Amino acid sequence: MLEQLTLWFFDHLNYWTVFLLMTIESSFIPFPSEVVVPPAAFLAATGGQMSVVGVLFFATCGAIVGALINYYLAMWLGRPIVYRFAGSRVGRMLLLSPEKLDRANEYFVRKGAVSTFVGRLVPAIRQLISIPAGLSRMPLGAFVGYTALGAGVWNAVLALIGVLLSRVPGIETKEQVVAKASEYSHIIGYSILAIVLLLLAIYIVRQVKRKRRRNLIID
Repeated sequence: MLEQLTLWFFDHLNYWTVFLLMTIESSFIPFPSEVVVPPAAFLAATGGQMSVVGVLFFATCGAIVGALINYYLAMWLGRPIVYRFAGSRVGRMLLLSPEKLDRANEYFVRKGAVSTFVGRLVPAIRQLISIPAGLSRMPLGAFVGYTALGAGVWNAVLALIGVLLSRVPGIETKEQVVAKASEYSHIIGYSILAIVLLLLAIYIVRQVKRKRRRNLIID
């Protein structure tokens, strides 16, 4: 089914198919973003009717809509039904499981609200991080903001890969772009995640030092 959907996407590559498939990718239906954004950016960079900025915009909008689907489903259905569905035959066909939800929930609890940003950069967590956000009824504005930021960063990485591959001799088809994008995206994604976590750690350390200084002044 994934292969057929991919072929259909290649034959109907435009802003709306980018939006549609990124909505699917960001919801609970498994579909790799590497199949969507890099080929679209590749086509835009090689003189297609789309622009790279347009691809990035519609891909990020689709990711937000998909994340909102998970967010509201989790909020309305509640933890027992969500976990029951994840453990069902249909849920496992969609590559869901209670164990994966547990990992996403633990990540959300450990990182707090900012996990909806950082989690968008983590493979296997990216599509599911909006579920614990919905279960905990995270404020909608913060959820959308963090999701847009995280999805925007990830989509920018994928778009950049597509643009760079358009300049590599011998890469001429969208299938070749997908193969190379899948190869490099996780490496680049983990590198960005490491940088983000380092910056967060520096920020937290500075905040702790400031708080200690204030307490010393008060005492």
